[in-house]
Order: sequence, then structure tokens, then C-alpha cells
Amino acid sequence: MDKTIIIIGAGVAGLAAGCYAQMNGYRARIFELHDIPGGLCTAWERQGYVIDGCIHYLFGSAPGQPFYRVWEELGAIQGREIINHESFMTIVDENGRAFTAYADPDRLEAHMKSLSPAAADLIESFCDGVRQFQQFDMALMQKKPRELMNPADWLEFNRKIVPYAVPLAKWGMTSAREFAQKFSDPLLCRAFSLMFGWEDIPVMVGMSVLAYMATGNAGFPAGGSLAFAQAIERRFLDLGGEIMYKAQVEKILVENGRAVGVRLYNDEVHRADYVISAADGRGTLFDMLGEEYVTPKLRKLYDGHLPIHSQILVALGVNRDLSAQPHWTTYLLDQPLLLAGEERTAVAVKHFCFDPSLAPAGKSVLHLTLESNYGYWQRIYGRRLYDTEQLQVADILIDFLETQYPGIRADIEVKDVATPLSYERYTGNWLGSTCGWLLTDKTMMMMVKGMSKTLPNLTNFYMAGQWVEPGGSVPIVAMSGRNVIQLICDQDGREFETAVP
Repeated sequence: MDKTIIIIGAGVAGLAAGCYAQMNGYRARIFELHDIPGGLCTAWERQGYVIDGCIHYLFGSAPGQPFYRVWEELGAIQGREIINHESFMTIVDENGRAFTAYADPDRLEAHMKSLSPAAADLIESFCDGVRQFQQFDMALMQKKPRELMNPADWLEFNRKIVPYAVPLAKWGMTSAREFAQKFSDPLLCRAFSLMFGWEDIPVMVGMSVLAYMATGNAGFPAGGSLAFAQAIERRFLDLGGEIMYKAQVEKILVENGRAVGVRLYNDEVHRADYVISAADGRGTLFDMLGEEYVTPKLRKLYDGHLPIHSQILVALGVNRDLSAQPHWTTYLLDQPLLLAGEERTAVAVKHFCFDPSLAPAGKSVLHLTLESNYGYWQRIYGRRLYDTEQLQVADILIDFLETQYPGIRADIEVKDVATPLSYERYTGNWLGSTCGWLLTDKTMMMMVKGMSKTLPNLTNFYMAGQWVEPGGSVPIVAMSGRNVIQLICDQDGREFETAVP
């Protein structure tokens, strides 16, 4: 009889683990608290507008490039149009002066030098880094779990990574803030400190995004995040897997130091040979397992000192075609806006006109996202003030949009606001985190060294997803699910196998 695996969570990590389990002769069942797949890789519809909650760019979108094979195996990429952009973002200052982060390093270099000729050496250094990372396989560190790598594997790994050792060390430990401060030009200084997500993100990450965009390996999958997740769900079901929706796990059952199944909140008990949690890390350790396997090291990880990313998403359905505008623009402000208790000196505006499936013809979906403190929203949740504050944030941002897109307030047909509590409520992620541990120059070594997917003194239990993969990201968590099944196959003495549908 085939061995059985229970997987908690139908996000990308859980779906990937399920697919690879089925490919390798296991019988997998996924339990998901929501009624749709995807977890954070999701979207929702409002009056004909699709609000995409996840993917900005997808590593692995080009044949022959890193991560592409994984998406093939998961059935996510076949027959799907990939939309590529020539630039990542445009940053505009208070006087209308603009910097565009072109993906092509030659074009980027010429553009930056035209803005700041005095920074030629610094600009050349950055663009050379982008060129180097065009050839770097970002999937190297996830292709095989470190626990399973033999001397020959390590030799091959080192052979491939040694040529990039210097740029990895240099740019992996330099934050965007540190690099930005090297520019005397105020526009470039402010742009580089914020355009790749957060000020403490390693410069290497931004370089990699531009490098993969330049090679066509960081495109947007047409149809958006939920359609992408649903394709992986179909692959799992076609492989014979089973998903139970609206089935939230209360406890992971343990007997004699071995995970043997789960109990749901409706008191149903389901047993299996293995249990994989691809759910929230803190909820898994402190609630489902009742803190019994929380080591001092794990407790420290979840004591709040490590950075996470929680956000507000204000989405607008607009009766206006914005396709002639840059798809992603950050406006720098001379007077800060007070939003959700914090002063904001920049507003990022993104439209999705590049994918006509996300809005009615001639109309646009607009996103405005802001990093936001979970505690601010938690303190007012459950009171009328919570709804009032959401609307106030949206109205302030719409007032700002009027200065850049005159008359747009009258064109708004849909207004939707998601706070960190929205993300927590619908995905279960601690503090509404969108990517587990935030990848910074301080947490970079956690990613390089890797985090254990098992717990001391607990057998037949594994963790997958963003809480064991610092930095999260869709391809990294898919690889995480894949790696867990590799570990289980090794435990059972099976050869790990994959297949492309």
C-alpha cells in the first residue's frame, strides 16, 4: 500500500509538495482553511475587476532558464502567455524628474549616466553586477536539500557558484540603503533606497530581478496569481491528490515522538504516515504542536526581533485606460502623507493594463501598496474605526492620484482595501506577513545556510514554505515543497522522480 502524506495548507508550497508526493508514489491529501488554492498567491474579483494579490514578476518564466523546469513539472507554465516588461519601475520626484529602472543593463547604464555623469564608476559597477547575474542560476541552492548533497554534489555546486562568489559576497551583504547613499544625485539616492521593496533588501536581489527581466525570465503570467495557483491545483488533482477546503487544522497529532495525523477544528481526525506543514510557521509550532517542539533557537526566531513585511493594499477599479502610462511608478513627495499613523514620503502606483484579462475592456486596475504596522490595525480591529480608517487611507491616496491623473476620482468604480489583518485572516500568516522572514542584509546568511525543515525529537514531520525559506517568493516556496518530498523519498529509500505533464 502506498504511504500517505497529510499536507497543511494549499499555498504554492503545499500544492508543490502534494504534486511531487504524487509523482513519487505517495498518496497526498491537502487540508486548506480557505475555499480556494494559492494561499498568498491569490486574487479576488470585484465587479468584473480582478485584484491580483501576489505576483509582480515570476522567476522561471522563460524556457531553459532557472526555475522554469519546476513550473513545467507543476503544470503551471504550459500554454500560459508570459508578459515581459522592459523596465521594472519608474521613480518620479517632486519636480517631475524621472528615473526608469530598465531591465537591459546597457540601456540602464546610459540612462543613469545621463542623470548623474559624476557617478559613472558607481553606475558601471551596478550594471556590471546585473550583467553577471544574468548567467547566475538562482535555483542552485534549492535544487537539492543540503542534507542530501554528497561530496560530488558539493563539488558540482561549488564549481557553478565559485565564479559568482565575489559578486554574491559584495552585493548580498550590501543593503539598498547603503548603496543608495553612495549617490550624490538626490533622485538616484532616493530611488535606489526604495524601489526594490524595502531599504534593507540586499542589492543582489534588485540586480537579480533586473537580470532575469533582461533574459525574459521574470515575466508576469497572464491571468494572474490565482489562475497560476489553480493550474498547480489541477496538476495535483490530475496526479490523484485530494484537497479538503474549509478544513482548518487545529492540532498535529503526535504519538511516541512521531507525527501521525491531524485533528481539524470540527474534531475530525485524519491519520497519515507523514505530516507536512506548509502553513504559517508560528501557528504550526506554537498552536498546532502546542510549543512542545519549540527550541530556544526557534523561540528566538519568533520573538519579534526579525523583520517581516506586512502591508496595506488599496486596489481601485477605474473606468479609464492607463496603458499608455508606465506600469509601475513611484512618486516621491515633497510633503509627506500621514497614512495609518505613519508619514509617507513616497507613493507607489501600479496598473495592470498589460494583462487585459484583469479588467473590462478600456478599464484599469490600480494598486497602491504601503508597508504598514500590524499592531496599528490590530488595536482598532472589530470596531467601526477599523472600517473608517481603511476608507480614510483610500481617500487620502485617491486625493493624491488626482494630482497625477486629474479627474480619476470620478472614474473609480471599485474600491477595495486589504490590511495586514486581511492577509492574516485569509491566509493565517503571523502578523499578516507576505513573505515570511524579510530578506535583508542581516538575514541573508539565513537564506545562504538554509533552515531546517524538521524538528528535533519529532519524526515524520516536515515544514515547507516561506517560514523556512527567508525571503519567501513564489519559486522559492515551490522549491521548498519539492525539497521536502526529496527528504521523505530519501528516508524511505526511494529514488526521487519528477515528470512533466
